[in-house]
Amino acid sequence: MRKAFAYGGIAASVILVAFGIGAIVIGATGLNTVRDEIAAQNITATDDAAELTNGRLQPGQAINTGAEARAFANIMEHHTLESTEGKRYAEMGRFLTPSGTDTSDEALAAKGPDGRSVENGLRNMWVTETALTTALNTSFFAERVAYFSIVMGVALLLTGIGFLVLTVGGALGLVVLPTRSKKLNTASAAT
Repeated sequence: MRKAFAYGGIAASVILVAFGIGAIVIGATGLNTVRDEIAAQNITATDDAAELTNGRLQPGQAINTGAEARAFANIMEHHTLESTEGKRYAEMGRFLTPSGTDTSDEALAAKGPDGRSVENGLRNMWVTETALTTALNTSFFAERVAYFSIVMGVALLLTGIGFLVLTVGGALGLVVLPTRSKKLNTASAAT
């Protein structure tokens, strides 16, 4: 029975080590993929980047990491709020009136040359901004998941190695430690 537990412990240790290595490789691959995809977009920080990010980004800096992408997403949101005078998508009307104010009442909307209601371009800008910042924030999240995978891989690897040391050292008897019962038996035999 002891041999079965020993072999089971060794098998569990090997599996933990294999899963740990796999998690580290998957995390590192994911991290590199995220960073390569961000870099492929050729995004550079705006002239006001240092001011808007408290120095995390500098003007003209290439955006290459998830954290930088998240900071740039915040810059985009700032610029969009400036353009819309602080209004977000749901706070603006779908159309523009002849005087240029926004409205959701199609009857009050200005008409274009084709007779259709003139859309509120700033509201459409929010749709674009939301799509782009969501992608940037997703890259930040993906990078964090990759880091988590690496950390969990290291934890699994260390757990597997520790389990293996305990199994080989204790269960197989390669490292013999005196037990309390042996000391007691030796002491009672001497008396």
